[in-house]
Amino acid sequence: MSQHGWNGSDRCDLLSRHRAQQAVEAILSDDHNAERGLAGVHEVTGSVLAESGVEGLESLAVELSLKLAEALERIATDQGLVAVDIADVLFVD
Repeated sequence: MSQHGWNGSDRCDLLSRHRAQQAVEAILSDDHNAERGLAGVHEVTGSVLAESGVEGLESLAVELSLKLAEALERIATDQGLVAVDIADVLFVD
């Protein structure tokens, strides 16, 4: 909740955070069936698109990026590394 009270932006942020968590949990939910995890992510993103359109997908992407960056910063700090270097390794083809 913002310091100015509840508003639509707060609700959108909360919903985006919840949907991002659902997407990540779908991937992590079954280590032995990647297809099931991917299907779960498609279900979450399909729901976001149906409920909130492209703006909802944009919010989901931003929330996922923020959470990934936070996680990489924590890992980097623990390992004495730079978070950008870890991100480079994650996204190498």
